[in-house]
Amino acid sequence: MLELDHDRETDNFLKSLGFPAVSVHHSYNHFDFTRPGRRILVIGPMGSGKTEYSARVWRDSRVVLNKSESLSEKTTTDGADRRNVFFVRSILDQQRFGDYPTDALGYRGGYERCGSNIAFIKNSFDLEKLIEDNPHVGTWIIDEASFYDERLAYVIKHASQRRGLIFIYPTLVLNFRREIFNSTAGLLLETASDVFPLTAYCDHSDCIKDSFYTYRYYTVNGVECPALYFDPLIIIGGDREKKDSSEPDYCTRCDEHHYLPGKEYTFFTLKPLGEQAAAGEANPLIEELGKLRNNIEKSELYKNITEPISGTFDMKSMNLNALQVPYIAEKALVYLYAEHNLIKEELFRSITSTLDLDRKYLMVRLSDNRRYLDLEK
Repeated sequence: MLELDHDRETDNFLKSLGFPAVSVHHSYNHFDFTRPGRRILVIGPMGSGKTEYSARVWRDSRVVLNKSESLSEKTTTDGADRRNVFFVRSILDQQRFGDYPTDALGYRGGYERCGSNIAFIKNSFDLEKLIEDNPHVGTWIIDEASFYDERLAYVIKHASQRRGLIFIYPTLVLNFRREIFNSTAGLLLETASDVFPLTAYCDHSDCIKDSFYTYRYYTVNGVECPALYFDPLIIIGGDREKKDSSEPDYCTRCDEHHYLPGKEYTFFTLKPLGEQAAAGEANPLIEELGKLRNNIEKSELYKNITEPISGTFDMKSMNLNALQVPYIAEKALVYLYAEHNLIKEELFRSITSTLDLDRKYLMVRLSDNRRYLDLEK
C-alpha cells in the first residue's frame, strides 16, 4: 500500500480539531473490470503473493458476474467481457501443486477452482490459439510470463490494443542473480501499462525486513550453501524444497542476507577464459575447470572467495559454503556454453570427456536452458 503524503499544515489543522496523528493509506481496491486494454505486471519475489493477487481478481470476477447483465456494456469490448477471467499456466509447471485439483489456480495459501477457464501452454503460439478459441474472455492471467518466449510480450500488447483485453501477469522479473530474468521479462516491463510491486518478509530467521529478491541455495549436509553467480540460470522444478545437494532450494531475502558469491570471479576470470577459448586458446580454461573439478583450493575461484574483503563474518562464511556444492566445473561450462555461446559444441564435448564431467547433470541443465545436447553419443 502507498502512504499518502500530508503536509505539516494539514497535520496541524487535523490536530487542532482533535483528530489523532495517523497515517492514511490507499485501500486495497476491488479489481476494475471497466477499464480496457491494460497490461498489468505483478512483480515480487517468491512468497510475496503474486499468484494470490490473481486469485483475488478471480474471486472479484465471480462477484461481478452475478450482478446485472446491464453491466456488460461497461465491461465488454469487441465481444470480450472482462468479467470473464481465464488463468494460464506453463506446461512445465503442472506438477508444482500436485496435491490440488487439476483445475486449481493454486498458490501457497490455497487455491481457487477455475473449471474450464484454466489451461497449460508451452509458448506464445499456444496463447494465441487460446485467445482465438475463447473470444468471450476479456481478462487473461498468465502466471510466470517471464518463462515464455519473448514473442509473448507482443502477443499480449497487440491483443490488448486491438480488442481491449486485460492481461495480468504475476511473474518474477529478477532472477536469483538480482538481474532482469531474461529478454522476455525486459519486454514485459517495457510494454506494461501498470506495474504492481509486491514484497515479502526476508526468509532469514533473524530478519523481518522487506525482501525483493529471490535467493537460490543448496543444502549440503544440512548446511546452507548459496548458489554461485554462474549457477545455471534456469533449473526446472527448483522451487520444491529438497535436500539433494545437486538440486537448489529457493527463498526470498533482503539485501543483507542475499548471498551471491562468485560474481566478481565470473567477470574477472571465468568469462575472459571463455572468450580466450572462443579465440582458439582453450588450455587456460580447461586448466581452471580441472581445478574446479578436482582441486578447488588451487582454483582462481577459491582465491577470489577467500581474499580479504569487506563484509560481515556471516557473509564470508556463507560465500565459502558455496564451494561445498557439487558440479561446480559443470556449472561453469554450462554458463559459458548456454548463456554466452563462447564454447562450441565440439569443444564442449572435448572438455566433458577430458575432465570426465558428469554427462547426465550437464544434459539435464542444458535441457532446462533450452540447449539440447546428447552427450551419450
